[in-house]
Amino acid sequence: MARNPAGGPPRSAGNSARREVRPSSNVPRRVNFPAVNAASPIKVHVPGVLRPYCDGAKELQLAAANVRAALDEIERRHPALYRNICDETGAVRRHVNVFVNTSNVRDREGLDSALAPGDLVTILPAVSGG
Repeated sequence: MARNPAGGPPRSAGNSARREVRPSSNVPRRVNFPAVNAASPIKVHVPGVLRPYCDGAKELQLAAANVRAALDEIERRHPALYRNICDETGAVRRHVNVFVNTSNVRDREGLDSALAPGDLVTILPAVSGG
């Protein structure tokens, strides 16, 4: 048997390269947290007047980290709907309001308003006439 240099009991010569490692209770375990900017599953409510531009869908299921990303996804999937929400510069049209749950994005961080899983984005065109 080989002598243990640490002064402990002798080790077997055949097992000198193997050592059993036991996890210590003091070692923190890795915890997986969602990424801060990860796309969250959200719903977009489409009012009746805009449904012809998204194949009649009442609601769209998207994954987006913020309102801008949600609108980008709408542009990719339903370009005609996007053109009715945003102008050529990508800004929300003046006569259209976009809400995240009950808050108008114009009162929040605009198109950079963050979205959380389960949020409801509502597109609400202004109604006028007499």
